[in-house]
Amino acid sequence: MECWESDSFRILEAEINGIYTEERAYRIGADGEEVVGAELARLPSSWRVLRSIPIGKRSSDIDHLVIGPGGVFTVNTKHHPGANVWIGGNNLLVNRKKMFYVRNSRFEAQRAARILSEACGFGVPTFGVIAVLGAEGGVRIKEQPADGDVYLLDCEDLSAWLKMRSSVLLPHQIAVLFWWARRSTTWT
Repeated sequence: MECWESDSFRILEAEINGIYTEERAYRIGADGEEVVGAELARLPSSWRVLRSIPIGKRSSDIDHLVIGPGGVFTVNTKHHPGANVWIGGNNLLVNRKKMFYVRNSRFEAQRAARILSEACGFGVPTFGVIAVLGAEGGVRIKEQPADGDVYLLDCEDLSAWLKMRSSVLLPHQIAVLFWWARRSTTWT
């Protein structure tokens, strides 16, 4: 049996038996990012969306960077099929297991704000968003994270929530931010 056939068999066997594998986790995450991308495509033309922005010299990336009248948002997709998701301030649990999504989202938003502010020459209001999908057990928001710099949302609410944000950026600022954000050299 060829090597690829052996790998394919192991992956199929793991999927049938519900066994965790890196490949399965990557696929579930990628599927979630596709759903979030479709939701963000519902935004009006005054909004700009970039996907999978490599940041830094390691393998980090921003799932979606959203730029619009309401500011800049780093959207981190969390696809948890069948899970229960609960958030109370800075504490986020998935099936009662503590996750560091709030801390990571805050860091990602602060990093993007610093990089874009330096590139553009003006302060960039940037917020982290944790977009959850697939949580058939429910998404329970007791309290959003402290400081108002990170938000947890059900994916289905994402575009409507963004559209309701108060305007903090003018059209020419959005254009400048989008120009800089599209440049790979901005993020390295």
